[in-house]
Amino acid sequence: MKISILTLFPEMFVGPFDHSIIKRAKEKGLVEIELINIRDFATDKHQMVDDSPYGGGVGMVMKVDVVHRAILHAKSSVILERSDNAAIESHKEDPISRSRSFQDDNKKTKVVLMTASGKPFKQAVAKEFAALDHLILICGHYEGIDDRIKHFIDEEVSIGDFVLTGGELATMVITDAVTRLLPGAITDGATEDESFSLGDDHPLLEYPHYTKPQVYEGFAVPEILLSGNHPKVAMWRHEQALEKTKRVRPDLTKK
Repeated sequence: MKISILTLFPEMFVGPFDHSIIKRAKEKGLVEIELINIRDFATDKHQMVDDSPYGGGVGMVMKVDVVHRAILHAKSSVILERSDNAAIESHKEDPISRSRSFQDDNKKTKVVLMTASGKPFKQAVAKEFAALDHLILICGHYEGIDDRIKHFIDEEVSIGDFVLTGGELATMVITDAVTRLLPGAITDGATEDESFSLGDDHPLLEYPHYTKPQVYEGFAVPEILLSGNHPKVAMWRHEQALEKTKRVRPDLTKK
């Protein structure tokens, strides 16, 4: 899988993707993470990526033409990887020309804009993204991107009901959630027995876990977990998951 991240601040990603599961997934060749600097696609000498809003108002708005060229570059780079060398040489300087010259037969590509007004990012969405071949994530900034960008993306996603300085942190969260779902990234079966994946009719929060010591500061591990009776342990865990979900996230249990 390839994840292309379009950002004005690629330096922000130094570190988060160089540790733990994401690092191992990259080393195994399970995921390729590409950082694309949106500013590289500004055409004026000052590399302007934003301008004042029509109609007035506070703040600046990112330019649709600049972001669109960055999207086309991300798309065409994958297309050209599957194309002949002569075609690459003749189109390498013009992402718009490349995009029009090559038809991407890969339907498993999605362009997603990070925005507070997007649909909520949930585990089901992470699973959907993990099934793609190419995920393009766009980090907005300032007052956002010219609304006409909606004509060149597939969907908008939000990681919560709050506003961030930019889309970079949200993109890191989504990249992590998606990468860990890739086959081989973590222990087989581990992602099937966790919060938002448990449950048949409704997603449940994960049941509590315990390890040694058996008693700590007067608090003991539940006896059922020491019984060795696996069917009863499974039943207890399901009951605990259901009770916790009803208490913490009752919205998940509603049809």
